[in-house]
Amino acid sequence: MITQSRLCTHPTMKYILVTGGVISGIGKGIIASSVGTILKSCGLHVTAIKIDPYINIDAGTFSPYEHGEVFVLDDGGEVDLDLGNYERFLDICLTKDNNLTTGRIYQSVINKERRGDYLGKTVQVVPHITDAIQEWVMKQARISVDSDGVEPQVCVIELGGTVGDIESMPFIEAFRQFQFKVKKENFCNIHVSLVPQPNTTGEQKTKPTQSSVRELRGLGLSPDLIMCRCTSPLETAVKEKISMFCHVEPTQVICVHDVSSVYRVPLLLEDQGVVSYLCQRLSLPIEMRPRKMLAKWKEMADRSARLLEHVSIALVGKYTKLSDSYTSVIKALEHSALAVNHKLEVKYIDSADLETGTLQNEPVKYHEAWQKLCSSHGVLVPGGFGVRGTEGKMLAINWARKQNKPFLGVCLGMQLAVCEFARNVLGWEDANSTEFNPESTHPVVIDMPEHNPGQMGGTMRLGKRRTIFKSSTSVLRKLYGDVEYVDERHRHRFEVNPELKHHFEERGLQFVGEDVEGERMEVIELDDHCYFVGVQFHPEFTSRPIKPSPPYFGLLLAAAGKLQSYLAKGCRLSPRDTYSDRSGSSSPEVDISELKFPSLT
Repeated sequence: MITQSRLCTHPTMKYILVTGGVISGIGKGIIASSVGTILKSCGLHVTAIKIDPYINIDAGTFSPYEHGEVFVLDDGGEVDLDLGNYERFLDICLTKDNNLTTGRIYQSVINKERRGDYLGKTVQVVPHITDAIQEWVMKQARISVDSDGVEPQVCVIELGGTVGDIESMPFIEAFRQFQFKVKKENFCNIHVSLVPQPNTTGEQKTKPTQSSVRELRGLGLSPDLIMCRCTSPLETAVKEKISMFCHVEPTQVICVHDVSSVYRVPLLLEDQGVVSYLCQRLSLPIEMRPRKMLAKWKEMADRSARLLEHVSIALVGKYTKLSDSYTSVIKALEHSALAVNHKLEVKYIDSADLETGTLQNEPVKYHEAWQKLCSSHGVLVPGGFGVRGTEGKMLAINWARKQNKPFLGVCLGMQLAVCEFARNVLGWEDANSTEFNPESTHPVVIDMPEHNPGQMGGTMRLGKRRTIFKSSTSVLRKLYGDVEYVDERHRHRFEVNPELKHHFEERGLQFVGEDVEGERMEVIELDDHCYFVGVQFHPEFTSRPIKPSPPYFGLLLAAAGKLQSYLAKGCRLSPRDTYSDRSGSSSPEVDISELKFPSLT
């Protein structure tokens, strides 16, 4: 047993740098998360840093089609979606400083130069930018990310982009220097590369990996592990060839082939001796004892593969051509589907395809969209910005409300549910958000001036905020465990107009959750409906594989026809049980409780 006092005798931070070659989007984020997961299962405290070489200060102003969704942290940081992977896999809580961009580094160095911190010296990429990168990493690696406040022992660093990109050169140089600063026994490099298998020959090709590793070595970094992404398991001869040409042992060539579920990736790495290698290479203070946390991942992956019953959710959104635009939403749905023992089918519907304009111009697309919607067991309208597709979203909401279909509206989805209700129940035909129609005579959704000073980046109502439940009979309150309040993450610039609240409640649309001051409407529920819920916050950002987000869990329960029986049992087995003990501690030292979901039979 590793005691706290024993751990304190190993204060040296261990750094694991994950780089990528050949192509971007190769899976570095999942691999970095998986490495962290198997190390955490050994009793270590693990943190993670994502480095993005773009010049943006943060991810807040990106279109989702650029880099996928914008993930929001407790402290309001708008960051890369990979930080969402880290939080979900490792069950940790990161800060905005765990996402480092070229823009942030240059901004900090330029600010120092303006203050005169460099004493009149010429400020250059080397050493000033590279030193700033190293200092940032060393400082942030020490910040606790677990609820027990213990300082991390291992820091996994993912370098975005591809080795050889001109914008990532300062970071590569910084880590070339860094490996000597922190000593070899405290730093290792995992290089993720692609082993393509052309259909014409069916042969696994090693040349891209050889070239990628050669380039990395030419820049001063030698990979300790080469993780090969491929469609099928690596053949022994291919592994030996990579070993020979890339200057590593065959055991240091790890196959990460396509698997049925991302939950299997940590198990894949574990089976190939990654923990043993890292333990020896970095002198990690761990014992090779049975790891219950990893057993739960295996159980989860096996259960996911065995599911027979299906549940389909229509995701009516604006960015449906790229699934990464809704990564956290999809993960939250998957977590909840697993909890109700159903295999999830997400039907992506571009909300603009539901509008009458599409019927005239592209009738086939229009009817296909409506067929998808009408054949789904539940409807989800996620957050978004901009007027395009909003009328289509309201048509979907109208259909879910009238047909008594389970519905969940998140952020903009909640605001549009209020607009739809105002138009079709209250009779306010031009009811709208001032975001889309500033001249509306019934502005049911209005902007928040104090959060919109004219600058786009970082000016919204961001981060963890408290929502107080105003009703003891609220379905969502029961799903959260009958608590008086919840803390969830927000990202919005507009809010439901509180002055019109009484008009809606008189007709059955209840505002059951408000902010601490009682000024902002946070949760809506519709009377006499199987499940019609809207939330101003983004509950998907805090969903975890073994503790699904209650609003999504309620949607899946209702879609599977099990919500009423679950509520009738008093929700006595909370879906928010964690890997850790019942006290809420996420310390890996604590014995992991049995993985059990509510009995819904």
